[in-house]
Amino acid sequence: QVKLVESGGRLVQAGDSLRLSCAASGGTSISTYRLGWFRRAPGKEREFVAAINAGGRDTLYADSVKGRFTISRNDAENTAYLQMNKLIPEDTVLYYCATSRWGYGEDSTFYSYWGQGTQVTVSS
Repeated sequence: QVKLVESGGRLVQAGDSLRLSCAASGGTSISTYRLGWFRRAPGKEREFVAAINAGGRDTLYADSVKGRFTISRNDAENTAYLQMNKLIPEDTVLYYCATSRWGYGEDSTFYSYWGQGTQVTVSS
């Protein structure tokens, strides 16, 4: 069992930067897990944002965030991060982190454990 808790979301201005954190607990190291960030706006489908493989050597990004967001991980701290730069109002949604034991990529069905989300609001 892996428990994930996201933090770092808040109200910011367009153009600002923000770093989200995803802390894992439950007695399991996430070092062998793939990690992903997803987001969902009210009334819309969950959208893939970024993923990082075990070991952190490979990353994937949605086209909408490529060049602005960076996913990273610190396995010693059992934590994943999403650095978000040049934020735009369209980034205003609830952000979730998730872990996958086997699959890696955009498909949310790969991911078994999910956090409760952290709200990011970008004002124009």
